[in-house]
Amino acid sequence: MTNTATTSNSGIHSSTANQLTHIFAIAENILLRYGLALLLLWFGGMKFTSYEAHGIMGLEANSPLFRPLLAALGVQGLSNVLGVTEITTALLLIAGRFFPRVGLAGSAIGIVMFLTTLSFMITTPGWEPSLGGFPALSSSIGQFLIKDVVLLGASVYTARQSLAAIAANQR
Repeated sequence: MTNTATTSNSGIHSSTANQLTHIFAIAENILLRYGLALLLLWFGGMKFTSYEAHGIMGLEANSPLFRPLLAALGVQGLSNVLGVTEITTALLLIAGRFFPRVGLAGSAIGIVMFLTTLSFMITTPGWEPSLGGFPALSSSIGQFLIKDVVLLGASVYTARQSLAAIAANQR
């Protein structure tokens, strides 16, 4: 009896690889969309605390975009606006699973939000001078912000998912 399943150079049968690819695709969809939503709900909820509002004040004060908002709304007021934005974005992403246009709006807000927070790496000193500066990230600012590269990627991914669903619904 001959084995008809093909084996790659890594020793994995193609049928196994196909099954694993399908499982990982499901996991990636769930983890990226709902993981991003969970983080935004959590971060957004924290924005309503004095601890978080004062923790991000230095980033806002150094940003040409946020400095006027900080002056107009105050520390807690601006933090509350950011909290509402993050929670709204999370809810849009969750609804986007069933309403792709809504999800696309959430993804777009996420993309803008994470590009904005990544801009803090330019406007707020985040390089560790004792290690020679760039590219050594400080633990207080730089390492806090660099995670937003991955969150930006998750937002781009969910935007692509939404666009694909919108295109499929128009056929």
